[in-house]
Amino acid sequence: MQPNQGRIHTGEWRGVAISFVYFFCVLAAYYVIRPVREQLSAAVGSTQLPWFYAATFVATLVLTPVFAAMASRWPRRVLVPVVYVFFIACLLAFIPAFTNVGLLSPRMLGMVFFVWVSVFNLIVVSVFWIFMSDIWSLEQSKRLFPIIAVAGTLGALAGPTLTRSLVNVIGVAPLLLVSASLLGIATVCVVLLGRWARVHGARRHEAGHEDAVGGGMWDGLKQIFADPFIRGMAVLLLLADGIGTVNYALMIDYSGATFADAAARTRFHADVDLVANLLTVVVQIAVTRWLLPRKGPGLVIMLWALVSIAVLLVVVFSADPHAPMFNLPLLLGPVAPTVLALIVSRGLAYGMAEPARHSLYTRVPRNVRYKGQDAVDTAVWRFGDVAIATGMNGLKAVGMSIGGFAGLSALAAFAAAGIGWRLWKRVETVGEATASRR
Repeated sequence: MQPNQGRIHTGEWRGVAISFVYFFCVLAAYYVIRPVREQLSAAVGSTQLPWFYAATFVATLVLTPVFAAMASRWPRRVLVPVVYVFFIACLLAFIPAFTNVGLLSPRMLGMVFFVWVSVFNLIVVSVFWIFMSDIWSLEQSKRLFPIIAVAGTLGALAGPTLTRSLVNVIGVAPLLLVSASLLGIATVCVVLLGRWARVHGARRHEAGHEDAVGGGMWDGLKQIFADPFIRGMAVLLLLADGIGTVNYALMIDYSGATFADAAARTRFHADVDLVANLLTVVVQIAVTRWLLPRKGPGLVIMLWALVSIAVLLVVVFSADPHAPMFNLPLLLGPVAPTVLALIVSRGLAYGMAEPARHSLYTRVPRNVRYKGQDAVDTAVWRFGDVAIATGMNGLKAVGMSIGGFAGLSALAAFAAAGIGWRLWKRVETVGEATASRR
């Protein structure tokens, strides 16, 4: 085999290996504590989600310009580790709240923890993908992002597996320490990967390839309205949110109506995460790893959207969306159409759409990668959650059925297919123009 044949080229192996461990630990850290958040949501029902999402949106709206200000002033080697150390400290600070019942009321703890975990997920994952798009080129991203994404899925499998195994043995509070330890390993990977990129990274010859990006703290939010590419990416994410948030709310209602106690709900949500993540890794290995380098992100996003439409139509035409369709005896047991829709759409979103979407950012300037990308992946995403959850409450008040919500999500998926294709063509045009100038 020649040096530049195969999926991973000579000189890339160490960087890919560190990226692999890095993403594994980031997602495992999140998924260890995610089922705790989910059972708190199910306990209060989906009608309370707009309040949770609104608080999360406010938090991300505050933190987005803070991150942009840090990116303006701090070089990459300082910025990324500081973000992860901050979240490790927060995880450790939550432990007394879970062990000392008198510190916070159950409702207040549920609200604060839901918001914090939601912010945690958005920022640590967003920073990971920003880092990836900052050290790999577009050509490398199409080859390597599907492989690196598998690591995240394996971490997302390991996280709920750890929770299922440990929650009845060590309780909830020690799970936060497990999550903090995994995030600590991810921080070490950040340092090692930064050192590798300075010597071997594809962008190491670019001027200021890891310096502070400059600019102002409001650049990211401004780019959403001023930059056509970032604006398109924001619309694409809002449409994807129209699938994910609706399916999540429908599953929350199913969980609250089906399971009576917190332990059963926690186990159910851990099982859902496990099955969805198993689907993700199968899709990444069998489809995305082959399709993304050959056909590009546009077709991958379109395929994700079309399959999501198909599974949402199952919910639309079900006589009872909460009635079991079939059984998965070793994990979930009975699977209702609403649960099936969430598992399939989430599995394909992370298995196909996310690697494809993030590969598009490799063509844009660093200021856009660090600020516009972060604003889309945090503030825009949580704005979508608030708007969609609030809209669902309003539509429930006028009698919209579960099938009606699934139909609206199917329309969002159809629109996302077209937007994703147009964004890819735009990136291709920019790449061809850049190559011609060179």
